[in-house]
Amino acid sequence: MSLELERVQIVAPAGALFAPLDLRIAPGAVATVMGASGAGKSTLLDAIAGHLAPGFRLAGRIRLNGCDLAGLAPEARKVGLMMQQPVLFAHLSLGDNLGFGLPARVRGRAARRAAVAAALEQAGLGGLHDRDPASLSGGQRSRAALMRTLLAEPAALLLDEPFSSLDAALRADMRRFVFGHVRSRGIPALLVTHDPADAEAAGGAVVHLTTGGPHAAGV
Repeated sequence: MSLELERVQIVAPAGALFAPLDLRIAPGAVATVMGASGAGKSTLLDAIAGHLAPGFRLAGRIRLNGCDLAGLAPEARKVGLMMQQPVLFAHLSLGDNLGFGLPARVRGRAARRAAVAAALEQAGLGGLHDRDPASLSGGQRSRAALMRTLLAEPAALLLDEPFSSLDAALRADMRRFVFGHVRSRGIPALLVTHDPADAEAAGGAVVHLTTGGPHAAGV
């Protein structure tokens, strides 16, 4: 289940944000994209997920498990996205938030409840199914957001600065939690961050986007 970027560029009205990018992320690996604000990091994730904003154009090819993602709707790409701020629905309980990510093939109230309960246990949130998300700590919300994303069974995971709002100790815990799940599930992940410690913990290739083009280095 590899994620491959072949000569990928994001083109804005004023021109390309960065030079053509080639990158292959193996199953269970986490590659990192770094660079200054405006270099195109988050826009690259938008292009992979199929959410590229009007006025931007994708050049090159993005393949997931050998399938070209061009022309596929976001929901057909099987690409999960974890944002900087955990997005949990305020009108739903914690468990119902996770249940929102379950695929349609998990049928029946009991089966869906059991799948959510297992995910809550994995996240260290067992017994909190009926809790209001607003009552959770920042780390608990982040773990819940990741588990909801994983319950949708993505074939690849995009991480858009998911640790930046956490304090130093909690950030280290969340890195271990997130990267551990990526490796155990064998899915490729692409991380956007400004923090070199995030890239070091990810342990994969590092791409630095600059106006002169991307520079890749192994870690």
